Amino acid sequence: MWLADGWRDYEVLDTSSGEKLERWGNYILVRPDPQVIWDTPRRAPEWKKKNGHYHRSSKGGGEWEFFGLPEQWDISYPVSSLAEGGVRELRFHLKPFSFKHTGLFPEQAVNWEWCSGIIFNEKKKNPGREIKVLNLFAYTGGATAACAAAGAAVTHVDASKGMVTWARENAQASGLADAPIRWLVDDCVKFVEREIRRGSHYDGIIMDPPSYGRGPKGEIWKMEEKIYPLIKLCTEILSKEPLFFLINSYTTGLQPAVLSYMMNLEIVGRFGGEVRADEVGLPVGRGSIKAGGTAPEFVLPCGASGRWLR
Repeated sequence: MWLADGWRDYEVLDTSSGEKLERWGNYILVRPDPQVIWDTPRRAPEWKKKNGHYHRSSKGGGEWEFFGLPEQWDISYPVSSLAEGGVRELRFHLKPFSFKHTGLFPEQAVNWEWCSGIIFNEKKKNPGREIKVLNLFAYTGGATAACAAAGAAVTHVDASKGMVTWARENAQASGLADAPIRWLVDDCVKFVEREIRRGSHYDGIIMDPPSYGRGPKGEIWKMEEKIYPLIKLCTEILSKEPLFFLINSYTTGLQPAVLSYMMNLEIVGRFGGEVRADEVGLPVGRGSIKAGGTAPEFVLPCGASGRWLR
């Protein structure tokens, strides 16, 4: 499992009865998590000091209950893969919104480290090379910021105008206002199809597709039906010497082995290289080892990722 253990401003403090207790900077949140199927004693004192609690409804969805939580606050993440060039602190605006989210998936930090490390090392070897990265279903731009901080020119694509605006604000907060980032509100599949016709190419591709979603014009996305055709399309816009390809999945049933098979079939067969796929997780309890904590009590699984490296 790939562990996102480099956080200082975030940690999972405890888990019990379908919920996880988290520290986001100075604030404590309780949110539902489908992986937490155990019923263990809630010993962490922070359960009684929460600033926000998302209550899931038996009819679907749910609602927040707040206890002194601001409408928006910030946390930062130090990208250790960029330490040689001076650690870049990425900064993110957070706010609670529908369906329990805060605007950030902290487990994805382990993938930010991987992508930015590849870009940083390639720029170190070949300073004059322009590295172009495409980030699809890019949400609030954690991977976009990490890749831009490493020296890449990034095309950030998401179907939600609000998410793209939020991502741009995160980039500005991270000192990347002048970085070469294209911010696009578009249907990801249709964008890739147009890029093929335009003859555009990218050295790295990142995608974090939802299990189910709708495009800006009502286009329906179902992960199980759309992901393999999209991988095939994306191989048409990889450059002659691409660096990496990353797929992240939160879809139940789309296991690491499935991601590995699809990427081996479509990418390795054409470009060579190697695919690795595994679960992504967060340490629970006792803080991040990298941030001075002790060994975690256990690791909470948070989806799967497939990585291709040339």
